[in-house]
Amino acid sequence: MAELLAGIFVALAALALVLEPLLRPARAYAAHGQPSVLDDIDFTDPQESDSPKVRALMALKEIEFDRATGKLSDDDYATLKARYSAVALAAIKAEDEINEPDARPEQDPAEAAIERARGQAKYCPECGTKLPAVARFCGECGTKAGQ
Repeated sequence: MAELLAGIFVALAALALVLEPLLRPARAYAAHGQPSVLDDIDFTDPQESDSPKVRALMALKEIEFDRATGKLSDDDYATLKARYSAVALAAIKAEDEINEPDARPEQDPAEAAIERARGQAKYCPECGTKLPAVARFCGECGTKAGQ
């Protein structure tokens, strides 16, 4: 009988030792002067968001679930998916435009060099033929290219 009580006591002590961090995580970290792991976690529910993007994506998720469980026919699924996909894409584009005020990327250095070279194009003063930037004479009429 004493062995049974000792076994129960050891089992309860082991269970308490294992469950202690789960039951009191913040207090365990505070006792050691460390910030709690829970301090960095954002506990907002995405379903409670007023964002059009989140609402449209949640509707798409719900449509997928309803189709998988057999609540929606294939025709209804296709109609609803097309409608909410368009709404979600529009909301994502609108949010991206708000978040990126200057959506135009910086010009690539190679593209800038090409544009400078195109701006330096020469034309023959005699016949008007476009000449390469390094040409000294016109290939059509032989006139010396102007500098």
